[in-house]
Amino acid sequence: MGDRKVPRAWKWLRIGLDLMVIQAAFVLAYFMRYRWEWFREITFDAPFSAYIPFQIAWTVLLLLTFRLDRVYPPQMGAPWLEEMYRVLNAVAKSTLVLMAVVFFSQSLFYSRLMFLEAALLVVLMLGALRLLESRVERMLRRRGLGVVRALIVGAGDVGRAVMRAALARPELGYRIIGFVDDDPEKARTDIGPFRARGTLEDLPRVLREEAVDEVIITLPLAFYDRIQEVVQHCEAHRVPVRIVPDPFQLTLSRLDVRDLDGIPLIGIREARFSPWQFRIKRAMDLILATVLLILAAPLMALIAMAIRLDSPGPVIFRQVRVGKDGRLFTMYKFRTMRVGAEQEQERLRALNEASGPLFKIRNDPRVTRVGRILRRLSLDELPQLVNVLKGEMSLVGPRPPVPSEVEAYKPWQRQRLSAIPGMTGLWQISGRSDLTFDEMCLLDIYYIENWSPLLDLEIMLRTIPRVIMGEGAY
Repeated sequence: MGDRKVPRAWKWLRIGLDLMVIQAAFVLAYFMRYRWEWFREITFDAPFSAYIPFQIAWTVLLLLTFRLDRVYPPQMGAPWLEEMYRVLNAVAKSTLVLMAVVFFSQSLFYSRLMFLEAALLVVLMLGALRLLESRVERMLRRRGLGVVRALIVGAGDVGRAVMRAALARPELGYRIIGFVDDDPEKARTDIGPFRARGTLEDLPRVLREEAVDEVIITLPLAFYDRIQEVVQHCEAHRVPVRIVPDPFQLTLSRLDVRDLDGIPLIGIREARFSPWQFRIKRAMDLILATVLLILAAPLMALIAMAIRLDSPGPVIFRQVRVGKDGRLFTMYKFRTMRVGAEQEQERLRALNEASGPLFKIRNDPRVTRVGRILRRLSLDELPQLVNVLKGEMSLVGPRPPVPSEVEAYKPWQRQRLSAIPGMTGLWQISGRSDLTFDEMCLLDIYYIENWSPLLDLEIMLRTIPRVIMGEGAY
């Protein structure tokens, strides 16, 4: 349980570092104004001691506004831009108050420009500090420090939504150690990396045997008696409890709230792209795919020549895949295997290293010499840019499955077919071939539920180093 103390210590360390940055920014602003005379020459001089009362007042104001604007306590996994918006808002308020005090005192002795310089420096320095802190947090969490080991009670739709969020955003600091469920079938069936720990009757045993930092209840509030029972078990073992709330235990992005003469009407949006989201995404795909295809044309010509020289057969490999809403399409790739490789799959079934309906072999004997290089760098997927232009695929989206995979889908896994498949996606930047099939599905559904142009941009940018390093590719 020692890991749980790390976030609390980190909170106080962050406040201490912020205090040091604020003091450094104020001193540096004084030198910029009175010693180096940046931006404007001074007409009078003032000792630093004259500013000490304002330095103290500004520091207190900043800490108060940081608290009011929710800079403190720090939110686990909060995006950098969101944090900096809060910091900027708090700094602006504090600085305006300080400048107002100087203005109403009608004193020409103090430089208001210096306060503006101090405010700018604080924002810049805190921005750099937050970036450094996020790197340190990731490093600590990789070592198991500051990670909340959570157990989920309920493996239904809501429980899987929590699993998807924890899997897609490891920076939030949650490590799901497993789940318990009333349904005996669910209680013994793992979901990707999330282990089935038994039924609710097994909860006391799990709390005794496992280092559980937090229990997340995803049962409907209608099961009040069962929830009370879970809470009592957790209190007996001194384990904090969190409950995913109603209505319908859905994320805010899935709720559609309307007003009928003061009566709130709550609807549920389907977990798929809306028409305006689809139009934005399609415009991004057309522009970027056209540019990429033009830039990659010389490289694609060289790859085609290398494939021709390396092994007999066509340059382009065509395969039927399942697209949005189950529609079939022909996906294009550079051929990386010898001709007739698909007919050999059944013979090699015993060597399959993938889970679920997937078929993957790390050292597949059917792959050609050129094909191994293309797969390692994901260059075999460049012809899919044509699929993107045709509207059959997107640059970012769920992994396109083959029909035999879809036939083996569980009902909840079919949700990943509600979006256009992509050349890359969360599955690509989270482990690629090293992921289990359930993990891929969870990540794809999370992507569909949380799509935004910024998320697409982030995935594309994070794909580049993954492809260059060849992580998880085979």
